[in-house]
This record gives sequence, C-alpha cells and structure tokens, in this order.
Amino acid sequence: MTQPLIGVTTYLDPAAWGVWRMPAALLPAVYPALIQRAGGLAAMLPPDAPAAAEAVVARLDGLVIAGGADVEPVRYGADADPRTGPPARERDAWELALIQAALSSGTPLLGVCRGMQLLNVALGGTLIQHLDDHTGGEGVYTAHTVKPVPGTRYASLVGETAEVPSYHHQAVDRLAAPLTASAYAEDGTVEAVELAGAWALGVQWHPEMGDDLRVMRALVEASQRGTHHPRRGMTGAARHRG
Repeated sequence: MTQPLIGVTTYLDPAAWGVWRMPAALLPAVYPALIQRAGGLAAMLPPDAPAAAEAVVARLDGLVIAGGADVEPVRYGADADPRTGPPARERDAWELALIQAALSSGTPLLGVCRGMQLLNVALGGTLIQHLDDHTGGEGVYTAHTVKPVPGTRYASLVGETAEVPSYHHQAVDRLAAPLTASAYAEDGTVEAVELAGAWALGVQWHPEMGDDLRVMRALVEASQRGTHHPRRGMTGAARHRG
C-alpha cells in the first residue's frame, strides 16, 4: 500500500549549527516523527510565494499546518495586544494560501495550535490574543483535559475526555461561520474545530508532543484514500483574508 505524502509547514528563523549562523527552515523533529509513526511520509514545506501554494498542495496527499508564532492580528482586523508576539508575515501569507489550496482541492488538512488558529482566521474568525495558564511556563508544556463534542469528527476519533500536551497563549475567539467547535477545555477554551463536508480538523494542543496517534493516524488514513481516488474540490470553502 502506498504511503501518503504529508506536507508540514516550517519556521523560517535564524539558527546556529556547527560553525554556521544563518536563516534556516526549522521544524521540531517530533512533527515528522509523528507523521512517520502514524504511517505517512513527511515533507517539509518552508515559506514560499503564496502563488505556489496550489501547485505544492497538488503534489501532496495531506497537509499539516504546524504550530509557531502568533498570527498577525491585522489578518483578523484587530490591533496587536502588547502581549502578542512579533509577526511571522511570510508564514502567515504562505500558510493561509496553503489552507485555501487544501480546502479548494479537498486535500485532508490538520492544523496544530497556530495551525488551528490560522484555519479559523482563514475562514473569517478571530482570536483571543492572550490567555493565562495554557503553558507550564516559558518553554514548558503543560497537560490538561479536553472534552469532545458528541457527533463531531473529533469525537468519532477520540470518544472520551483526553489529557493533551498544551503550550499556547492565544485561542479562538469568534469561531468562523463554516467551522464547528468539536472539543473544549475545562475553562471553555475551544480545543478543536472542524469543517463540515471536508477532512479539515484543527487542534489547539500539540499531538506531536505526546503518544496518542489517533488524530494524526486519521489524517494519514484520509490522505491514503486520496492517493487512490481523485480529489473533489470544495468550491468556495475558503476565502483567503489578505
């Protein structure tokens, strides 16, 4: 059986290795490792011209929008809170274009943390710019429980309340109209979203930091089906905001 090719987006940041100090396309190794453990082949997607997104997605069987920097508030019509981090404009533009291309082509899509937030923004939603108590401190993950909403795709994958690894200070505020919230934290934070009529799921936590393969395995299985059957586009599913 052919393993599906899953693209995963990367940072573009200064880095150091050996004697070298220069900009680099970066991705924590746990992301491709999770894809591989779930049965897929991983391909890194560094920021590129948004116009290239359609051609890139056409070569993929599935797409993961990885975690990372805060989405620039101008993308959802807000002024920046002082606690919002510096913008990653190349990533914002590239990943919004990838999301639009994936939704338009019917390519299975998983958004992780920032990726879930960006999916919400891409479809017209907004974000809370700062939350307390969703990290374990600077650079330290915390764990909390999320409860699935019955009848959702996420609930069909993970039917019970589950403990998940978390590190974020932003979250969904106004949910985009096409999306459904499919899991919540105990404090009411939206922890998963999904799009009806498509395999498009976002999770606020970091599955790559844990041992639960169910969400990533579901993406890989959906992408596996796509390697044997023509994809069906979702006309008008996404509207790229800028």
